[in-house]
Amino acid sequence: MKNIMFGDKKKKLTDSERSLISETVSIEGTINSSGAIDVAGLVKGPVYSKEIIIRETGSITGTLEADHVEIHGHLDGKVSGQDIVIGSTGTVKGDIEFGNNLKTENGADIDGYIKKTNKSKSTLTGDFLFKKKDKKESLETEEKPEVVNKEALV
Repeated sequence: MKNIMFGDKKKKLTDSERSLISETVSIEGTINSSGAIDVAGLVKGPVYSKEIIIRETGSITGTLEADHVEIHGHLDGKVSGQDIVIGSTGTVKGDIEFGNNLKTENGADIDGYIKKTNKSKSTLTGDFLFKKKDKKESLETEEKPEVVNKEALV
């Protein structure tokens, strides 16, 4: 007999993969998720996720990369994804780059360039999102500023 009150175990697992940043929350920094994120609050910084929905009260300032993106709130930054929906209450101030589909509803406000890319498969996987750089790798690729002794030039 199925327990109706608590639901099916499979449904519970998919619910746990969805994160909510509620209206009362403000976050500053990089967000990585291999699942889905609903943003109803404020985020300042880049967001990388499998799926992201910016609700009407939500706002992100920074780059947004996800396979599936829905914007019903405000985004100030570049958005990249396979399937992107800009709702009637959505505002995007930045460029939009999409792989498969872009849907804009009547009333959507977009201030930026729109480009369809040839990328058909996502590079956003759990391993990619949480991969740490080797210290050697980051030291070799960093450009170090040239030190100039100003007193020697005089």
